[in-house]
This record gives sequence, C-alpha cells and structure tokens, in this order.
Amino acid sequence: MLVLLVTAAIGLLVGLPVWWVARHARVVDVAAPRLQPAAVTEEVASQAQRHRWVRAWISRRTDPTVVTGSLLTAAVAVIVLGLGGVGVLLAMVRTKRGFADFDMSAARFGASHASVLSTHLLRVVTQLGGAMVIVPAAVVLAVVEMRRQRTVAVAAFLAVAVGGQFLVANLVKTMVGRVRPDISRLTGFSGTSFPSGHATAAAAGFAAAALVLGRGRPRSVKAVLAGVSVGMAAVIATSRVLLGVHWLTDVMAGLCLGWGWFALCSIAFGGLLLRFGAPVAAAEDAVDVVNDARRPDDLHAPL
Repeated sequence: MLVLLVTAAIGLLVGLPVWWVARHARVVDVAAPRLQPAAVTEEVASQAQRHRWVRAWISRRTDPTVVTGSLLTAAVAVIVLGLGGVGVLLAMVRTKRGFADFDMSAARFGASHASVLSTHLLRVVTQLGGAMVIVPAAVVLAVVEMRRQRTVAVAAFLAVAVGGQFLVANLVKTMVGRVRPDISRLTGFSGTSFPSGHATAAAAGFAAAALVLGRGRPRSVKAVLAGVSVGMAAVIATSRVLLGVHWLTDVMAGLCLGWGWFALCSIAFGGLLLRFGAPVAAAEDAVDVVNDARRPDDLHAPL
C-alpha cells in the first residue's frame, strides 16, 4: 500500500499547484487582445522616438499588442526548460551526479515495498501512458472534438502532438542506449531506458487532450483539465519507477521531453487557436493594425 500512497501523493503534489495557477493566474486570450490599437500605437510610437532599436525589435520578433508575444514567450520557456532539462538529466546520468544519485534508491524502494495489490494497480495505471491506450484515445478524442468544435485542426494538432512525441522519444532512446534497471521488473517493457516512453507519451498526450477539451469551456474547467493532465502524467511516470522498468532520471527526462514537445506543438498551432501558423499570422496582423493606425507624421518622424 505504501507505493500506492506515494504514487497518489506525487500526483497531487504536482497536479494541485498547476490547477491553482491555471485557476487564479491572469490569462489573456490571444484571439481577443484587451488593449486598444490606438493606445498601443501611441506607446509604440513614443518608445520608437526614444530608442532606435525598439521599432526594429518589435517589427521583427514580437506582437505590438504584447498579447501574442507574452504567450509565445511562456511557451518558449517551457520548451527551453523541458528540452534543456533532458540534456541536464542526461549529463547527470553520464556523470552519476545530481538526481542520478537517487536512481538506485528509488528502484530499491519500489522493489522492497511491492505487493500483489499495488503491482496489479500500478500495471493498470502505467498502461494509460502506453501506445495501446494513448493512440486510440487520441483518435476518439479527435473524432468527438471535431464534431463539437467543427474543425479538422483538432485532428491535425493531436496527430502532431501525440504522434510526434513517439518519434522524438524513440530517437533519443536510440541515441542514448541506456540499460534498464535489473532489480525487480514487475511489468513488461521494450527498448532502452532513457527517456521513459510512457512518461513522454503521458506528458504530451494528456496536455494535448487538456488543451483540446478546454477550448470554449469556462476557465474553472480548463484549470481542472490542466491539473489532471499534469497529475496523471506524474502518476504514470512514478508507476514506471515503482514497477522497476525505469530509473528515476528516465521518467524525469520523459516528462520534460513530453511537455517540451507539447509546448512546441502549441506554438505551431497558436494554442487555443488550433491553427497551424496562427502565432505568426496574429503577430503580422497586429503589426499591420498598428502601422495603419499611426499618423503620417509618426511614420516619417526621425528616429
């Protein structure tokens, strides 16, 4: 029973903060900027008069309404932290330092505290991150949400987010070639160990499902979906360690890789806009709005 309590506790400790942040943090809809073009134009023009680099930087890299740019910055941060975390964890594995110090103790904990009941339940939970569950679930979700939202972009997003992570995870597995733990393997497995494919699939798949299911629904529902998606990914990752088929650093890398890939897909499809290339189009449209709203003397004023 101890391993079940640990698994549930990890899911709650990870999922609840995400739910709280999603519920209470200020959220801006990229499709409905709160700032008026005139106000933005005045500020941009004022800053451009004072700093030569401001106008060039805005026109090249960001959205003058600040809305799209801020959300893209957050998504980029997730990508950097996620994919960068994979590299850091791999370095820890190679040098046997950092979180790698806990690999053996975590594996031994799972083996020494396993019971018939806990093993059975963890085997059920761990399959939620397997391809045999993730892929059919994504297909069903795509069909249902396409009918509700009346757009095929849902299917395209899920195909890239869910299907792509399998390719990325397997590529990294092949490159690293880490051996799995050999203490007490309580469930089946295939391939090498780093990163955990189940953890990667759970992180990317559940996050993608939360984004799709949350479109057009109240913020409270979106917050619950976000918390559940992160919590379930953590639970599935924990089950892989406690079942003895992955090291702790394997599943941590899998979560980082899965969330990083999801963030990358979200950028490509514009988040809740779910349209490939939407952030670029939104930024270009915003630049056009600001340029059109400027007075002629602002456009030709010396920098």
